[in-house]
Amino acid sequence: MSELADLYQEIILDHHKRPRNFREMPDCTCSAEGRNPLCGDEVKVFVRLQGESVSDVTFQGQGCAISRASASMMTGKVRGKTEGEARGLSAQVRAMLLGPESELPGALGDLVALSGLRKFPPRIKCAMLPWHALEAALSGRPETTTE
Repeated sequence: MSELADLYQEIILDHHKRPRNFREMPDCTCSAEGRNPLCGDEVKVFVRLQGESVSDVTFQGQGCAISRASASMMTGKVRGKTEGEARGLSAQVRAMLLGPESELPGALGDLVALSGLRKFPPRIKCAMLPWHALEAALSGRPETTTE
C-alpha cells in the first residue's frame, strides 16, 4: 500500500509543480472564483462551452499543492465532457472524498490520487475548491464561492 501512496503523492506533486491548463482564458463562456478564507487558497476557473460541451477549461490562482493539483487534474478530466458529465464528475470526486469508504471508481483516473485526503479532513476543502468554482461557473454564478 505504501507504493500506491507514494505514486499518489508523486501525481499530486507533479500537478502542483507543473500545473496543466494554468492560464487565463479571455474568450471564456463563463468563469467563477473560489476562495478558502481559512487557508487563503484562491482559484478562478474559466470555461468555454460549445453547445453543451466543455470545449476548454483553464484556471489561475494561488494556493496549496492540493488545491493547485486538484484544479490541474480537473481541467484535464472535464475537457470534452458535457456540462452534465462535468457535474457528475464533480459529484464523484465529492463522494470519493466525503462519502463512505468503498472501492475507488476507476473512471476517475489520476483523480484517485486525491483519495488519500480522506485521512486529512481539513484538506478536503482544498481539493474541492476548484470543483466548487467549476460548478459555480457552469451554473452562471461568477461571484466568489467559499463552499
